[in-house]
Amino acid sequence: MFSRAYKTAVTLPPLVWVAAFLLSPYLLMLCYSFWSVSAVQVIVHHWSLDNYRELLRVGVYWQTLFRSMWIAARVTIFSLLLGYPLAYFLSFHAGKRKDLFYQLVIIPLWVSYLVRAYAWKTILGSDGVLNTLLQYVHLTQHPLEFLLYSPFAVVLTLTHIYTPFTFLPIYAALEHIPRNLVEASHDLGATPGQTFWKIVFPLSIPGVLAGATFAFVLSLGDFLAPLLLGGPSGIMISNIVVSLFGAAYNWPLGAAISFCMLLLVGSLIFLSERLERKWSFS
Repeated sequence: MFSRAYKTAVTLPPLVWVAAFLLSPYLLMLCYSFWSVSAVQVIVHHWSLDNYRELLRVGVYWQTLFRSMWIAARVTIFSLLLGYPLAYFLSFHAGKRKDLFYQLVIIPLWVSYLVRAYAWKTILGSDGVLNTLLQYVHLTQHPLEFLLYSPFAVVLTLTHIYTPFTFLPIYAALEHIPRNLVEASHDLGATPGQTFWKIVFPLSIPGVLAGATFAFVLSLGDFLAPLLLGGPSGIMISNIVVSLFGAAYNWPLGAAISFCMLLLVGSLIFLSERLERKWSFS
């Protein structure tokens, strides 16, 4: 239907944009990961694998990465536990109030990330809302120190922030399930539980995988919530990258960590895409 010149004119600008603002920075980051920093804080363009050797040699990087993955995994689990029932209720039982409830779920995305993070800092602080309430009803005598500046605070905040991102693909998957399949299951004598486990849940797995990928990848790369609420025990790998690119001025090592995280995230997205394609239906 369209000439080759038209196709080229339409596809070339997006390709140039992606190459200039996505692929080129990735390539530059890869180059930096093979360079080093001199004693006078000057980047030396000498190619070596020293940064990657240091990543393997220094245990703190691996410990922080595993802690970050554990935090991201917990955020993913809690986001699914909150997002799936909510999406199921909106899709099958909300009725005429579906649009209203959907907007209520989406509204938190309009609020600034920093506002939500500082809100939890206010709630969980030693003199915050939660500790004040617990002492007022005499459940505790002193403020609970573990509520703030801990992995608990990071998981709670990230779960609140990324649950809508988990909810959206699950809700989309549930909305695309043909209702005649559910009706046929009921007509054949299946209980609501059997219908859910045999029909609804298997057909919603692509949405579950997409939502889990969103929650895990976004949580793994987050650095503001650990910075504001994490404390020493809640530092994640992204905070180390920010420190290396900032105060430490060790861009090559920071680039090496960033490229390893890029490979990890890319592998997770590729695996999720393959699993979604396997479980998808026409």
